[in-house]
Amino acid sequence: MVTRIVLIRHCEAQGNHERIFQGRTDADISENGKEQLMALAERCQKILLDAIYSSPLKRAYKTAEAANLHHNLPIKTMEDLAEINGGHWEGVRWHCLPKLFPEEYKAWEDAPHDFAPKGGESMKQVFDRIWNAIMAIVEENRGKTVAVVSHGCAIRNFLCRAKGLPIEKLNDIGWCDNTAISIIDFDEENRPRIMLLNDASHLTKEISTFAKQDWWRKQQGKRAKT
Repeated sequence: MVTRIVLIRHCEAQGNHERIFQGRTDADISENGKEQLMALAERCQKILLDAIYSSPLKRAYKTAEAANLHHNLPIKTMEDLAEINGGHWEGVRWHCLPKLFPEEYKAWEDAPHDFAPKGGESMKQVFDRIWNAIMAIVEENRGKTVAVVSHGCAIRNFLCRAKGLPIEKLNDIGWCDNTAISIIDFDEENRPRIMLLNDASHLTKEISTFAKQDWWRKQQGKRAKT
């Protein structure tokens, strides 16, 4: 008996558009994010869902509503599906972070497993938290197909562990575009199998966040050199 998790990143929020670290900051979605949600709703119409869970942050919850548009399921919120708490990084523009917090930024870029912002949450805490949250969802929904809406950093941590990798290999996991979908199947012994990874084929170039930004390409190139 397989339990399927359809893992979805939230749509573009104002922080994504303006390149601000938003973590637990409850930023609203952007106009482009609304377009992404329309495309996501159409794609999710073709997925037979039995349940849907979401981070309580509005950018995730509105994404869950779009995924749920044609299913009319109750949306269950879970605090442990939320994004990393960035502490004093919250609300800071990305280009300012290296100057304000050079040591923490170096960890974020080169050794994210050691990232632990002052007043926030360590990456190791996120690695355990998101895994435990989704495993609890698996236990509650045996044999079902469940949509789970979360956030970029949290999803990256989950996929790292689903691939059987330690947190020290987090930089081997690419970032996903807004509303990208990954599908993970769990067998009866809770062994994960990734069936689809960070797929955003429902987005056109005009509404893809990644198509308008290049930071993620630079990070991919950096990983390729290591």
